[in-house]
Amino acid sequence: MKRQKSFQNEDQAALYLVPTPIGNMQEISPRVLETLKNADVIACEDTRNSGILLKNLEIKKPLIAHHEFNQDASIPGILALLEQNKKVAIISDAGYPLISDPGNRLVQEVIEQDYPVISMSGANAALNALVASGLETSRYLFYGFLDSKSSKRKKQLEELKMLPYTLVFYEAPHRISDMLADGLEVLGNRKICLARELTKKHEEFIRGSISEVLEVCEGLKGEMVVVIEGAKKEDLKSSMEEAMNLMKEQIANGKKPRAAAKAVSEMTKIGRNELYSAYLELNQE
Repeated sequence: MKRQKSFQNEDQAALYLVPTPIGNMQEISPRVLETLKNADVIACEDTRNSGILLKNLEIKKPLIAHHEFNQDASIPGILALLEQNKKVAIISDAGYPLISDPGNRLVQEVIEQDYPVISMSGANAALNALVASGLETSRYLFYGFLDSKSSKRKKQLEELKMLPYTLVFYEAPHRISDMLADGLEVLGNRKICLARELTKKHEEFIRGSISEVLEVCEGLKGEMVVVIEGAKKEDLKSSMEEAMNLMKEQIANGKKPRAAAKAVSEMTKIGRNELYSAYLELNQE
């Protein structure tokens, strides 16, 4: 077990997770500005993009690249800076670091070496889209980007199909039509909100069914957040009834209930323990 007192010694080395604006520069907080100004080094995914941001903020600090393809080298370098009692801030091109961006391995290594990891509040496109979507916000699942290949994307959606949570995805404009088409095929014509250009001049929310949004999304530009309604109770009930029928077929063909539950779980993505318990309960009635 490890316990962290984040501000017991503010002169100590620490890794700061610093959110940057997702579009509107006025949303940067005084605390973020102060943290960036006080950092000894700033780690970023793209030094060119971050250099432009910092220039606009009138902040001049050494930048080091930290991204998916160089982290085997960059993580030891950042740990060495912390060992020298340096304060390191990590930022992404826009929004919150580590959210669909590299940095998770770095945070794990920093924690393992007993240095503080300090996060702060800031912009997050997924939450901006979720709260304005008009869909259920009390329970949601943020997935990030689905696979770029349709076959893998459909498989991922199948795994999410029966979850009763609002689903939140990021998607690139050139893939949005294909992603929504796969969503319509796998999930059915659920309610959806497509949010794009968040906090910018051309911010737009398109709310409707998947099929309705699919008709108008071709040619849209800007990074997108897709918020999709979760499975409804009637969908879950219908799916469980279908699963019980499959269980009966498996058992009629000679399988034991536990083996049948395992086989049906692989077909339906419903947990095998849930299937087994439901089958036992059904047969006790």
